[in-house]
Amino acid sequence: MSVMVARKKVVRKWEKLPGRNTFCCDGRIMMARQKGIFYLTLFLILGTCALFFAFECRYLAVQLSPAIPVFAAVLFLFAMATLLRTSFSDPGVIPRALPDEAAFIEMEIEATNGTVPQGQRPPPRIKNFQINNQIVKLKYCYTCKIFRPPRASHCSICDNCVERFDHHCPWVGNCVGKRNYRYFYLFILSLSLLTIYIFTFNIVYVALKSLKIGFLNTLKETPGTYPSMSLTVLTVLEVLICFFTLWSVVGLTGFHTFLVALNQTTNEDIKGSWTGKNRVQNPYSHGNIVKNCCEVLCGPLPPSVLDRRGILQQEESTAQEGSCPRGPGTQEPLATQGSGQAQEAHPVLSLQVPVPSVSDTEMPEEKQRTPGELPVPSLDAGRAEH
Repeated sequence: MSVMVARKKVVRKWEKLPGRNTFCCDGRIMMARQKGIFYLTLFLILGTCALFFAFECRYLAVQLSPAIPVFAAVLFLFAMATLLRTSFSDPGVIPRALPDEAAFIEMEIEATNGTVPQGQRPPPRIKNFQINNQIVKLKYCYTCKIFRPPRASHCSICDNCVERFDHHCPWVGNCVGKRNYRYFYLFILSLSLLTIYIFTFNIVYVALKSLKIGFLNTLKETPGTYPSMSLTVLTVLEVLICFFTLWSVVGLTGFHTFLVALNQTTNEDIKGSWTGKNRVQNPYSHGNIVKNCCEVLCGPLPPSVLDRRGILQQEESTAQEGSCPRGPGTQEPLATQGSGQAQEAHPVLSLQVPVPSVSDTEMPEEKQRTPGELPVPSLDAGRAEH
């Protein structure tokens, strides 16, 4: 005889997380839902570098130095590694309040603000917090039902509160926050160096070819595998991509270098939190460029508080086998269906054993039986019958 228990599914926390994010590899990869521009970023980097390694690098390695393709490969691999690390990681999403926590916070707010007369606007939900002798306001998020930590903000695209929120970058397909800002900065820095490197050696390639066979003959030169397309046309295409990339990527790198030196975020700079009319000093700045850079780029990386791969509910299927004679009280219950949704019926055998009227607790200790043990009539009961 075997007793079967229904097979159920293991549900992990990332499957039930609110917000507009997508997860891959069982929750290990976390991105925004809008990933089209991220794929464009991959196409531009991979396409440009593929053309450079396929054509110009071979000629430059022979004519100038074999270190040219090696250094280009190092820059390319570093840029791709930091891009994927920025795109696939948790930027520092803050979990939303549970129903009990949200109700408790609402009670605290009502107790603090008191009863608001009808027709009047309730006061703003703000808490004052002191950092380095500077008062910082903690704002209440009506979506996440929490008071956001300092420097946190709610991303309207991902629909999550992000700690030390910098901005949402569609080029990397993710928010940029406390847990991936350093990788984002290293990505744009390495991409700037890679773009300058390819742009420079493309011009050197055309110049060397022009000195040997002339500029016009260089334009007419065709590679053996592509007889219909001039090799210089591909080089010009790379130069154009690098030229227009330089203006945006190098400028962006310079801007974020300025922010890192001040220990400031893009969100704070746009809102003018520490400049402009407020004239309030940045409480997070150490007053030293080196210390600010070390804190932002080399400080300890906090762990993710989402626990994306944690188990919410674990339901297993087990089978117990045993040999037991079927008594007259053995019955087979019919499979039933729930009223709300259809359920799978599994054959279950239950053994019903008659239970005496005297409970186990009323019996002496030496006569208490274990669960499933058949009752044995006592000698006193037999004598009473006779």
